Amino acid sequence: MRTALIGAGLLLLGGIAVVTGILPVSDALVLWDRVWPILLFVVAVTVVTELAAEAGLFTVLAQQTARWGRGRAWLLWLLVVIVATVSTIFLSLDTTAVLLTPVVVVLARHVGLSPLPFALTTVWLANTASLLLPVSNLTNLLAQHAMGSPTPLEFAAMTAAPAAVAIVVPAVAVFLIFRTSLTQRYTPEARDPIEDDVLFWCSAAVVIALLPALVSGLPVWLPASAAAIVLVVLFAVRRPSVLTFGMLPWQLVVLASGLFLFIEALHAVGLATVLATVSGSGESPLDLLRLAGTGMVGANAIDNLPAYLALEPVADSPVRLVALLIGVNVGPLITPWASLATLLWHQRLTALDVPMSWRRYMLLGLVVAPVTVVLATLALSLTLA
Repeated sequence: MRTALIGAGLLLLGGIAVVTGILPVSDALVLWDRVWPILLFVVAVTVVTELAAEAGLFTVLAQQTARWGRGRAWLLWLLVVIVATVSTIFLSLDTTAVLLTPVVVVLARHVGLSPLPFALTTVWLANTASLLLPVSNLTNLLAQHAMGSPTPLEFAAMTAAPAAVAIVVPAVAVFLIFRTSLTQRYTPEARDPIEDDVLFWCSAAVVIALLPALVSGLPVWLPASAAAIVLVVLFAVRRPSVLTFGMLPWQLVVLASGLFLFIEALHAVGLATVLATVSGSGESPLDLLRLAGTGMVGANAIDNLPAYLALEPVADSPVRLVALLIGVNVGPLITPWASLATLLWHQRLTALDVPMSWRRYMLLGLVVAPVTVVLATLALSLTLA
């Protein structure tokens, strides 16, 4: 509820800016035309993933992963890295944080391993792996529009090198931190039966069909909405009790709407001029590092979405936009509020009684985030050479 209240407050402030003429109505309408497809996608993909989880898709995937690990903790962890990366790239960072976290925690406990390396891997990759495709992060969808709407494959061509670095570096860091527990052995658990075969296999088919559709070049809200409608109809027939208002990410939508309008109002009074002085200009390695670093600091100070919105006007080329995305996507590993995914992740850990103090999280992030941002930005620079 706190998230919705903050969003409502920001919407009120943005509305006051429109009413008083600080933000012209025409600019507000242009903003709405830009963001409604993004918000619709967020709602639709959340419904898809929530219903797929209810059908047991992610639990079965986790159990199969445990068998593929062949009793070796390091191999099981590596498979979790792959699942978290794929989930984040195709289904967004919030999906990974919300749905995969309890799965990997339960998985680790069932085979007698510490859940901490698996949980930390999930949240770090939920953030850092969200660089490759437009659908991976809300900031990417905004950047895609600012770049002139390149196709998902064209977008990936620009982000591939830094995205690879942003996945590998945190994963290596987790292995080094938890190397003792990740060199143990375990006994795979028996597979639980699927409660409803029709729901399971239909949900699996919908998700499998959705993944290529999200990178096909279609507006992402179209296939996501179609997939959501199919699953809603299916569950309405076979398990209607699951269909509740609570599965809709309404608090996130209210927060995102408020941030969009509020930051647009700040731009109307000269925010971009101030930030241009801080973030600089140009596309040299140092210029890109300066922008990415500013994005990282901004994300950890006020959350990655408003940080992106504030800095977008000074990222005036596709390359600088990618550098900004590195800062606001890869950098939010330090403070709890740096991304909504991190807050959602910690809520799940608390509910599962997994001890992970914010102090320890922040200390680890203070080391890993700057290193990852710098190396990812240098990888971007090398692609320009």
